[in-house]
Amino acid sequence: MDDNNCDFSPMKQHLEDGIENLIVMLQSNLKVLGNENYCVLGSLEDVKEHLNEIESIAASYYLNCYLSSFTDTYEDLSTSVQQLSKHRHGALIVVERRDSIEPIIQKGTTIGAVVTPKLLESIFYPGNPLHDGAVLIRGNQVVSAGNVLPLTTDIIEKRLGTRHRAAIGISEQSDALALVVSEETGKISFALNGKLYPINTTQPIKFEDKLKEAPND
Repeated sequence: MDDNNCDFSPMKQHLEDGIENLIVMLQSNLKVLGNENYCVLGSLEDVKEHLNEIESIAASYYLNCYLSSFTDTYEDLSTSVQQLSKHRHGALIVVERRDSIEPIIQKGTTIGAVVTPKLLESIFYPGNPLHDGAVLIRGNQVVSAGNVLPLTTDIIEKRLGTRHRAAIGISEQSDALALVVSEETGKISFALNGKLYPINTTQPIKFEDKLKEAPND
């Protein structure tokens, strides 16, 4: 595993292009702000939508960087979460980084197997006794499944479901990165440093690959 593996040049270029387009949109609105015959409200809605797209692309880009530094199986994680998202199978996957999280979780069932899409998809298949808990990944191995994580105590985040609150909670108490797939919507997010970020899911998110078009949602 390479602590400095954060090139992902095509994705980075797409992010830069998005930010430059946003600047152009804002400058255009600024130029016509004094024109009483032109209302910028509609344009600001476009700006807001474009900003949301950039946030999603940025989340995908930085997720690649974070994962590739701590596990060589980030492509398998990509495949897994996309399949889980497609079928709307809820999932919570914690990638341990420098801090050991075992002292702050209720440990579930020991697995001790190399990360593979089939393994993760089977764990989170509805009806599996372990599907409601979190999977712990350390390096390239699934250490355990069915783990119970601490929930965030942030009042604002209480509107979120248990998986999302648990993802934020573990990221508040450690440097771990938590991937979440929503059972209701299929949307994918990740939590890091107590914050939750949406991931682009309109295109395959192979973590070494390209994002050639902006997401639509």
